[in-house]
Amino acid sequence: MGRVVEIRKGILKKIYKKHKPWSHKYDFGHLLIIGGSKLYSGSPVLAAMAALRTGVDLVTIIAPERAANIAASFSPDLVTYPLKGDYLSRHHLRDLFKFTKGKTAVVIGGGLWRIQPVLDTVVEYIKRVNLPCVVDADAIHAIAKSKKINLKNCVITPHEHEFFVMSGARPTTQLDKRIAEVKKVAGEMKTIILLKGNVDIISDGHNVAINRTGNPYMTVGGTGDTLAGICGSLLAQGVNCYTAAYAAAYINGRAGDIAAKHLRQSLVATDLIGAIPKVLKG
Repeated sequence: MGRVVEIRKGILKKIYKKHKPWSHKYDFGHLLIIGGSKLYSGSPVLAAMAALRTGVDLVTIIAPERAANIAASFSPDLVTYPLKGDYLSRHHLRDLFKFTKGKTAVVIGGGLWRIQPVLDTVVEYIKRVNLPCVVDADAIHAIAKSKKINLKNCVITPHEHEFFVMSGARPTTQLDKRIAEVKKVAGEMKTIILLKGNVDIISDGHNVAINRTGNPYMTVGGTGDTLAGICGSLLAQGVNCYTAAYAAAYINGRAGDIAAKHLRQSLVATDLIGAIPKVLKG
C-alpha cells in the first residue's frame, strides 16, 4: 500500500510564513466561492468566513441573489455578487468567468442545489477554469456525471455517499481498505481526494495522508463547508493541492475539537470558525 503519513500540527509551520512588513492586499490570495441557491444560503457564508480566518486576503461570493444578499448582510468582510434567479444555470456562465479573473483559487458546490441545470453549469465551468479548485457537495454530483473533465488542479472533498456517487465504490470502515480505495480512485481520476470521516483520508493517487483530528459532534451541518473554505483559502495563498487538502483537514478537525471540548452536542459550524485562530496559534 505504500507509506501513509499521519498529519500533525507541525504542518502549520510548513504552510504559514511570517508576513513581511511591506506585504499588501492580494499577496495572500483572493478566493472565489460559487455556491448557494434560494433554498440553501448558509453554505457559501460558512466557507467564506472559514477561508478568511485561515489567512486569505479577500473572498468574493458569487451566488443566486437570495443567497448573495444574505451573505452580504452577514458580514462586511465579504464581497458578494448576486446572480438573477433561484439557482445557478448556463446563462450565468459569463458572469462566473468574469468574476474568476484575478482570483487565485475557487471553491464550488456548497448549497448549489442538485438539479440538472445546476449540474450542467458546474461541469461547463470546471472544464474551462484552470485555477486550483475545491470541488465540494453538489459539484461532486456534477463531476460524477462527466467522465471527460480534467480534475488535475482540484481537491475533491466527498463524504462517504458522495464518494460512492463519484466512484461507484462504497468505502468500508476498515482503515487499510479505505485507504487503498481512496488511493485507487484518486489515481484513476488523476486528482486529489479528501474523504471525510472519523479518520480523514487524503490521496493524490500516489501519496496518502490521514488526519485524526475531529470528533462525532462535527456531524452537524456546515462543517464540510468550513473545510472547503479552509482548503480554498490555502490554495488561494499558493499552497499546492495535496498539502492544502491535508492541512485543511487538520485545521478544520482541530477547530472542531477545540469547540467541542465545551460545547459537545451544542456545537454548530460557526463555532469552528471562531476556533480557527486558536488552531493557528499552535
